[in-house]
Amino acid sequence: MRTRLLTPAYKVIDGQVDGRPAITLVSAVGGLRATFVPSLAMLGTSLTLGGDELLGQRSGVRAYVDRAKTMGIPLLHPWANRLQSESFGEPSFVLDQSSPLVHFDDNGLPIHGLHLVDVGWTLTERFADEQGARATATLSVERDDLLSLFPFPHEITVSASLSASTLRLDTHVRSTGEPPVPIAFGWHPYLQLPRDDRRDWQVGLPVTRRAILDERMLPTGVVEVVEPETARLGDRTFDDLFTGLRDPPVFTLDGHDTHVEVAFGEGYPCAQVYAPADDDVIAFEPMTAPTNALVTGIGLPVVAPGAAFTATFSITAVPR
Repeated sequence: MRTRLLTPAYKVIDGQVDGRPAITLVSAVGGLRATFVPSLAMLGTSLTLGGDELLGQRSGVRAYVDRAKTMGIPLLHPWANRLQSESFGEPSFVLDQSSPLVHFDDNGLPIHGLHLVDVGWTLTERFADEQGARATATLSVERDDLLSLFPFPHEITVSASLSASTLRLDTHVRSTGEPPVPIAFGWHPYLQLPRDDRRDWQVGLPVTRRAILDERMLPTGVVEVVEPETARLGDRTFDDLFTGLRDPPVFTLDGHDTHVEVAFGEGYPCAQVYAPADDDVIAFEPMTAPTNALVTGIGLPVVAPGAAFTATFSITAVPR
C-alpha cells in the first residue's frame, strides 16, 4: 500500500535575516509567506505571494538597524509619525536627544518612535496547526535606559498570525507601573506590486476627514471633509493624515494580477497614507492616535495602571 504524504496547511520556519534569528510563517492554503525578526521589534521583513515580494525593501534591514531607515513593516512605538518637540506628558517630560534610540526628521523633530532594536525582545510563541501559524514577541519597558526615554512602565506584545491569505498583527500594551500609559503607536507597512508600474496601481482610500498639516507635517487643528475614493495612483504622491475613516476601514491596492487589502480593526481610528515620488511603495499606516498626540493630548488613549490596550490590523493578498 502506498502512503500519501500530506503537505501541512501552515508551517513556522526558523531562519535568519541579516544574521539575526527570524521566523517565517507559511500558508500553503493562500500561497503567502511572512517573515519577522523578533529582536528588531518584530520587524516584518518580507511578505510574498507566489514568490512576489509585496513589501518595500527600501534601504534594507542593515540600514534599519544602523540608521533607523524604515522598511518592510516596522513598529512605530511609543509614537507614530512626528512630535513637535522633545517635551510631552503630564508632568512634562523631556526626551533625551542624544540617545541612539531617538531619531529626527529633516526639521529636527523626533520621528517614528524609539528605535527599539536589540533592547530585550523575547520570542514567546511560535505555533502552527491546521488553522494557521503564529509568532509572538514581547518587550518589557521597565529598564532604566528605556524608562529614561519614555517614563511609563509597560509591556508590549506583538503577535503575527497567518491564516489562509491574511496576515494579522495584534499589538497589546499592558500597563505595569503606577503612571497611566499614553498610547500613540502605529505601524508603517510599505507595500509594492513588483509586476506593475506604480502609475497603474489602483488605490482605494476609505477616508472621510483629512487633517491639514503645517510645513513641518504637523496637524494645525483644522480638518477638511473628503470623500472615499478608488483611483489610479498615476503620478500622485501622498503624505497625508486622515482622522476620519469609513467603517469598515479597508484600504486597497490593485494591480493587474494582485489584490491587497489593509484592514484596520479595533484601536486604529487614524491613518497616514504615504506614497513618495522617489520610491515605488505606498503605505497605509494604522495609528492609535493622530500625529503629535503625545504632545497635544488630542485623541490620545491612556491605559490605567494594571489595564491593557489592544489594536489590530491585517493585510490580505490574493491573486486577481
